[in-house]
Amino acid sequence: MTHPFISLWNQPSRLVVGLMSGTSADGVDAVLTRIAGFGLSTKVEQLGFYFQPFDDATRQRILAVCGGDVGGSRELCLLGTHLGKLYAQAVRELLKQTGTEHVDLIGCHGQTVYHIPEETPYLGTSIRGTLQIGDPSYLAEELSCPVVSDFRIRDMAAGGLGAPLVPYTEFLLYRSETEDVALQNIGGIGNVTMLPAGCALEDVTAFDTGPGNMVMDALVSRISNGKLSYDDGGRLAASGKVIPELLDWMLADPYLAKQPPKTTGREYYGAAYVEKLIAFGDYPLTDVLTTATRFTAESIALSLRRFAPRMPARLVVGGGGSRNPTLLRFLQDALPECRVQIQEDLGLDSDAKEAVAFAILANEALFGVCNNAPSATGAKHGVVMGRINL
Repeated sequence: MTHPFISLWNQPSRLVVGLMSGTSADGVDAVLTRIAGFGLSTKVEQLGFYFQPFDDATRQRILAVCGGDVGGSRELCLLGTHLGKLYAQAVRELLKQTGTEHVDLIGCHGQTVYHIPEETPYLGTSIRGTLQIGDPSYLAEELSCPVVSDFRIRDMAAGGLGAPLVPYTEFLLYRSETEDVALQNIGGIGNVTMLPAGCALEDVTAFDTGPGNMVMDALVSRISNGKLSYDDGGRLAASGKVIPELLDWMLADPYLAKQPPKTTGREYYGAAYVEKLIAFGDYPLTDVLTTATRFTAESIALSLRRFAPRMPARLVVGGGGSRNPTLLRFLQDALPECRVQIQEDLGLDSDAKEAVAFAILANEALFGVCNNAPSATGAKHGVVMGRINL
């Protein structure tokens, strides 16, 4: 019997779709790429991008389930199937938009609904785990191609945190022989990857810096009585002022001082954390938002000063936070010695960056290449992440 991957291995390049829905739970990023090679020979060309927002009901169910106290097996079954169908719909729209009839491979991150990176007592033992939902079978059925999904758990089985996963792809695409570069993604959570000049994979360090947009988004929703889900253009934050006492309290957060590797999420910076900010004092909510925006910038700067081997020459920002000029201004103010750029300054696409990463991770899994970065996740060794649905 002929191995189903032989024809893909022998192609000079492959059309690969990457799908990402992150902790902001705002929708699905879908990117079409052409990938040639694998490993250090990887070459990627972005051919198209499509964003499919979640309707408000879907987003609210995701956020409720992510809290950990809502939803049993029935809810997870229904929501996982619903998301699987939405992923397939996003790919349909992406292919229609790009005039593409067939793709060779799909990499789908899925929607993280719970992530437990630390040992947690359970049934007389200690457990670490992660759960991403959104059934890939609907993608495989509709697109008639292999789908790689459920990446994080294999790294955790090898002793890693299951996060961050993007550093491996950043090592392939962004490393420089002449200067230290840091890549900062600002999605729901912020995460940074540090690439020393001329680095090997084992020299790469990466970790979650703290909340990215997650806390800001929750405050914007509160300020607007649910009418807005994010601070468009950073305008609301620009209209307020920083509360020094609150900022000092936020910067005393023990997570910020914790040594990498480390990861965090909605379990830590979710609704309960936001309520603490609001209850801190009798301050206008707009000022709390401005302070939270400043905190995201300061937490990133603090992370670089504490944990970077050297202050990088450049910090390249991607993700939704790169669209927030107020946040970028705070970030440059906090890092006067570092050149703050966005993906577009390099001719790339901030919105598509993480989806491109999962296209690359899927391509690496296809070739059986270890696609985690143990120095970033804390895994004992390299592993091939991703389950393949044929």
